[in-house]
Amino acid sequence: MKRREFITLVGGVAAWPLAVRAQQPTSQARKMPRLGVLMPGLSAHSETILEPFYRGLNELGYVAGQNIAIERRDGDSIAERLPSLAAELVKLKVDIIVAWSTPAALAAKQATNSIPIVAVVMADPVGDGLVTSLARPAGNITGTTFVGPELVSKRLQLLKEIIPGLSRVAALWHPHAYSERTMANMSKEIESAARTLGIQLQFVPADSPGEVANAFSTIIKERPDAFILMPSPMLFGEFRRILAFAANNRLPAMYQARELVEAGGLMSYGANLNELFRSAAPFVRKILDGANPSDIPIEQPTKFELVINLKTAKELGLTITREVLLITDEVIE
Repeated sequence: MKRREFITLVGGVAAWPLAVRAQQPTSQARKMPRLGVLMPGLSAHSETILEPFYRGLNELGYVAGQNIAIERRDGDSIAERLPSLAAELVKLKVDIIVAWSTPAALAAKQATNSIPIVAVVMADPVGDGLVTSLARPAGNITGTTFVGPELVSKRLQLLKEIIPGLSRVAALWHPHAYSERTMANMSKEIESAARTLGIQLQFVPADSPGEVANAFSTIIKERPDAFILMPSPMLFGEFRRILAFAANNRLPAMYQARELVEAGGLMSYGANLNELFRSAAPFVRKILDGANPSDIPIEQPTKFELVINLKTAKELGLTITREVLLITDEVIE
């Protein structure tokens, strides 16, 4: 059994590894490319999320301030800020915009139809209107998807396997996290799974960070056996508050990313976000080398991981069976 510690970036861009420079462009006359990075969440949280992407750039020979420049904008978990921040990056005439999440990618697309956009961890690129197809995106957007709507039913199933007698589950969700079509598909998937599993499911909405506390109060009143965190960049940015709520109220919870389990959450099932971010660096390299984003297929994860925190399970009085451990990709003790 192994344990991967939750990555914390201490020194920001200055802390990128500087040793890997073998493949960096050699032409001194070449203009230093500028990346615009658009993040939906808080600045401190963005640093941690972006570390794998920065590392991927380093591995390809790009060193911040030497042969590549970074302009970053953070939305502070306020979706309404993203369009103006995207417009700022366009005004700066960046060569590429790297946008984390569907909301940031939509804001970037609204701001420009000419600057290439590498969108990372999109939910449903086609359903959300970002690209025309995964194989040939068309337009100026390419990137990665984390396969959002399709995984929510599996998460509910795994939660039931761990909690004996599970009958009531609260789904903490952000109703406008993605497009109306994607949110409808997501809710339909988990409602269907709940009926099949014999679980009473209640959606508890939070449309902004300011509504999260009220959502917590609603969950407590409903007295569920557990809750599930639905995919949302905003809610992901609120993970520390959500983990504290779960711990203080002794509520088992299922999350979509391993980072929350490494930080104390019970369990998660989904794509490895670190790998998805690291894989965004080659997209940047291809575009800087002359590739058209419309010709670069959207990448989907091929592996999903189940991660369980045994310490948290013990604190909640849960016993993880041998059958569950056999299908678990990583156990945190």
